[in-house]
Amino acid sequence: MEITLSETKEINIEDILILYKANEWSSANKPNELYNALTNSETLITAWEGEKLVGLGNAISDGFLTVYYPHLLVLPEYQGKGIGKMIVDKMQEKYSHFHMQMLTADGKAVDFYKKNGFERAGKTEPMWIYQGDEH
Repeated sequence: MEITLSETKEINIEDILILYKANEWSSANKPNELYNALTNSETLITAWEGEKLVGLGNAISDGFLTVYYPHLLVLPEYQGKGIGKMIVDKMQEKYSHFHMQMLTADGKAVDFYKKNGFERAGKTEPMWIYQGDEH
């Protein structure tokens, strides 16, 4: 298995929807908004096996102090093979010097992010207005 990473935003919605539906993410139900959100992110890292999209991660940032990582997904059959870590490492190349790197994690993603250097933010509580139902 040879995985290559790309920072291109030249990606088609069909590939994105396959990835999001395979992970049962509710944002797949808003395909136009999802596509626009990803392609308008400051950074979009995609992971490919040949022509097949197998993972992606995006970052939203002010460009100086703060970066937020809203999405990191890998096709279920490719999880546990280091692809998510490759995407996180690529993001760190760009954002490791930022004052604050933020994300929201739940379920098995919590352990993944802890292994990659993230930790609970003090005594903060995650808060949101959320229209999905997968959490």
